[in-house]
Amino acid sequence: MSREICVHSWPCSYYLEPEKRWVPGKLSLTSRSLRFMTDKTGETLVSFPLSSVVEIKKEASHFVFSSITILENSGLKHWFSSLQPSRNAVFSIIEHFWRELLLSPPEAALPVTKGKQLTGLMACSQKRLEETARVLHHQGEQLDSITRGLDKMESDLDMADRLLTELESPSWWPFSSKLWKMPAETNPKESTSMASPKVLGKEGVVVRIPAVISQGNASHVKAGSLTILVSGLEIHDSCSLLMHRFEREDIDDIKVHTPYEISIQQRFIGRPDIAYRLISAKMSEAIPILEVQFSKKMELLEDALMPRSARSSSPIEKGCSVWQAASGLMDRAMPHEPCSGSQEGPSLQLQRSEPLVSEGDAQELRQILRKLKSLALDTETELERQDDVLDGITAAIDRTTLTIDKHNQRTKKLT
Repeated sequence: MSREICVHSWPCSYYLEPEKRWVPGKLSLTSRSLRFMTDKTGETLVSFPLSSVVEIKKEASHFVFSSITILENSGLKHWFSSLQPSRNAVFSIIEHFWRELLLSPPEAALPVTKGKQLTGLMACSQKRLEETARVLHHQGEQLDSITRGLDKMESDLDMADRLLTELESPSWWPFSSKLWKMPAETNPKESTSMASPKVLGKEGVVVRIPAVISQGNASHVKAGSLTILVSGLEIHDSCSLLMHRFEREDIDDIKVHTPYEISIQQRFIGRPDIAYRLISAKMSEAIPILEVQFSKKMELLEDALMPRSARSSSPIEKGCSVWQAASGLMDRAMPHEPCSGSQEGPSLQLQRSEPLVSEGDAQELRQILRKLKSLALDTETELERQDDVLDGITAAIDRTTLTIDKHNQRTKKLT
């Protein structure tokens, strides 16, 4: 457990059953276990995995008040009291990690072959690319909405041009009455543009994770969820009611305290800042996405910058080095023909006869690579399309600006 990352630790007291006394110390939580260490000697009195816990309760008896009891499947019951900052805060965080561990699918056995490791790395890269493609898709929808808005603006400017022409023409001009009938021709354009607000209001959910949320006072926490959108962040309570929404441009900084804990802050002048602190067992799924969307506002604190050798690599961390690992493994997996005239021992020939990547792993890798290639090609096509849309938006803005300047000059002449 010493190599695991400590999610949180709290000062408290532990009831030592054999000696019938309370021992002051510190309760430490990792993503998979609990440990209590004494203040006096630093000795670990109790340590057990969360997977062995069958019940977590808030209790009180004639011995103690305001306590948390944890029952293991062996029947051993642990009592923790004098919890700081509060019993409710400690209970909510421990219960969250215990529940997420129970709800998570059982882990598969560690890969015994290089092919299994490579397959896992490629699968993580595929997941990251799919999330990137999803964000890119919603970005394209927003650009399309901007294009529709500019088309509507140009249509309105055309109508303004006709009206200005009617005002500038003399009353005896024979075609002046026809110009007033032109708005009916623009009705279809207006009706088609009515759907644009719906598109603008459509939110692209990138990822949603359960979390324990606190605001201001750390002793008051509640269960909820964090939702990462293309346009910002949303924090909901356990009843899915919106607690707060951060627009993308309103967030001032995001601090990563540990791989399981972050804080989000929005600063104001003349009134209190808005800050939320979130702890989640699945925060590793959100941090890479936050780094992409808020790279200039992210701050990794000391506990979040632990050496990777001191902790087990997560799937996301493994996915970052997929291409380096893949190139090396594929080179090693390729059969090498012995040089002519070389003398090889039987052990070396046996090693070369056993491939590092089995036929089943190779087939799975081929399928993943096909998906990666398809996603990459789709992403490239979408990026090229968005480049063309951006060029069209730039040209439309230039035309609209020139038209507005001309209409202003004509309006001034009429007045």
